[in-house]
Amino acid sequence: MAPPCLRAGAGMPLVLVHGYLGGSAQWRDQLAAFAPTHDVIAPDLPGFGAASALPGPATIAGFAAAVIACLDGLGVGRFALLGHSMGGMIAQEIAARHGDRIERLALYGTGPLGRMPDRFEPLEASMARLDAEGVAPTADRIAATWFRDGARAPGYGPTRDLARMAGALAARNALAAMRDWDGRARLEGFRMPCRILWGDQDRSYRWPQVAALWRGIAGAELAVVPAASHAVHLEKPVIFNALVQDFLSAA
Repeated sequence: MAPPCLRAGAGMPLVLVHGYLGGSAQWRDQLAAFAPTHDVIAPDLPGFGAASALPGPATIAGFAAAVIACLDGLGVGRFALLGHSMGGMIAQEIAARHGDRIERLALYGTGPLGRMPDRFEPLEASMARLDAEGVAPTADRIAATWFRDGARAPGYGPTRDLARMAGALAARNALAAMRDWDGRARLEGFRMPCRILWGDQDRSYRWPQVAALWRGIAGAELAVVPAASHAVHLEKPVIFNALVQDFLSAA
């Protein structure tokens, strides 16, 4: 079953793929910002957000297939693609499998290796704490790491509430999917224009991950946002939206 999505605007389709414990609702500001120039489509990944009742895949390829099923169901052919965090891994998987359909690729707060070296905690630790504590405490704790100011950040409350919607099995499956995924060998095959966006205080994806994307994709551009963490689009939406729009409108 294809996941639900939020959709707004008209023009070249722009697909926004959220990350772990996210949902389409986190992109509302971007739907409003890009709708004047693009047909913006934000799916809820199976097991998360408005799709929390759906079974969550245990592979990044399974998530990529769900996004493609959503787009095929909407009759979308070619599209620009932006993926955040785990959604960036999914975007890389889509680029490797369906590169001929992608006009432009934006990889945001992500990397090419699912194990995420130097993450704020190893994925296995997150899995163990999820098993022991449940979804809500896990969502509360992990969502705080996405903001420079932690739980004090203005965007923390809505992000935490969205994260709590995840299904327990889907949340665990997604951690396993990231742990077992490695996209490094396929980066050299990407031929579409690519921009990499990163907050310089990101605690999930450190500089070596970002550098691996930048150096691994021929011609990739890099935009670093200072004094921002993993949720740049929520912490500094004006800067984030300008960087994305600049990329989308480039000749």
